Amino acid sequence: MLCRRNRDGSRATQAGRLQVLRQVADELKALGFGQMGARSLKPKHVDTLAQQWQAEGLAAGTRKNRMAALRWWAEKVGKPAVIARDNTVYGIEARDFVAKGSKAIEVTQEALARIEDPHIRLALRLQAAFGLRREEALKFRVSYADQGDYIRLRGSWCKGGRPRTVPVRTPRQRSLLAEVRRVAGDGSLIPGSLRYIDQLQRFKFATSKAGLSKSHGLRHHYAQWLFRRQAGWAAPAAGGPVLQQLTPAQRVIHRRVRLQISAELGHGRESITMVYLGR
Repeated sequence: MLCRRNRDGSRATQAGRLQVLRQVADELKALGFGQMGARSLKPKHVDTLAQQWQAEGLAAGTRKNRMAALRWWAEKVGKPAVIARDNTVYGIEARDFVAKGSKAIEVTQEALARIEDPHIRLALRLQAAFGLRREEALKFRVSYADQGDYIRLRGSWCKGGRPRTVPVRTPRQRSLLAEVRRVAGDGSLIPGSLRYIDQLQRFKFATSKAGLSKSHGLRHHYAQWLFRRQAGWAAPAAGGPVLQQLTPAQRVIHRRVRLQISAELGHGRESITMVYLGR
């Protein structure tokens, strides 16, 4: 009921949050906290869950995401104080955002040829050309997005419900937008007879079969391409110099470009670019 009344973020964000909170409810019941209502959340529940997750050996990122769902719950019922703001209180260490080698991948013509659905092929190409997330690419409507020298993304397409814009920099990007318009018209890359979740499953199956199951790596490749284009040298994850090797003038460019890339990828902080670019 709480999730149905509060539809913050994209549908994928809402679905992920609902899944986490259902799991939390089951865990609390198994831990001896039965008959809980939406306003029953107390510090003891949060402490017990945090201890249980740590005992299970869950990754810091997983525990952090679950704590975010708990904070959302607490906020919506007017009890934000039941959860500490600092995750270290619960033994959740800060996540290491430094890339362990490059995760960038490129989409080849051979791989695209193995995908029969033209909508899925175009979604992959949008990911590669503009650094889009999978959901953003599938929901992309060129009739709304194409603004000439940039594309705009609706908040409902994006993680966290955060709209953004991405510049159109190359003739290849412009040509791709024209091709998307020819195939999808005024619609998205989800055929009219299908729901998003249906096309998502078809996307997962098709990309796995074509050897492109880790399509998020296309965002890594885009970020590294954009870094080289804007900074003038390769990112550390792509073999370029690390921060300590840069001159003071280069460090100014380095930070400016990273902030730009963070914004274009839909993130709000420079530190997240270490995942894509290294340090």
